[in-house]
Amino acid sequence: MKKKTEDLFNILEKGNNIEEYFSDNIEEIYPDSIPEILAYFLKEKGLSKSEVLDNSLIEKHYGYQIFSGTKKPSRDKVIMLCFGMHLTLREAQSLLKKCTYSELYPRNRRDAVVIFGLQHNCSIMETNDILYEYGLPVFT
Repeated sequence: MKKKTEDLFNILEKGNNIEEYFSDNIEEIYPDSIPEILAYFLKEKGLSKSEVLDNSLIEKHYGYQIFSGTKKPSRDKVIMLCFGMHLTLREAQSLLKKCTYSELYPRNRRDAVVIFGLQHNCSIMETNDILYEYGLPVFT
């Protein structure tokens, strides 16, 4: 069973050995590189790269370069991958941070639509429809 982030903070606070923390919580810690964290989410969600790319509207050749680490995805491409992997809002925020991008911000109209889409299990196409309806840039 997954531990809550709060629990991990408590373990770190009470612990005396970082090596022990890492070994005891290996399944709880995200990897360090973008390809590793994407592989982590693929495994976690039971998805293939091909399925994710089909669900994200990212061109396959470019998408495979993201997965291999030869291309660094833009913030929009990371968000598209979040939809493709059916990430929760919390997982999406984590992935954005890990990729050194700002988290989704509910005071930003476009981000608010993305947040809504993630929270309501919308596809990227459904989210694009909402973005278009409000005159906001769609994901391409």
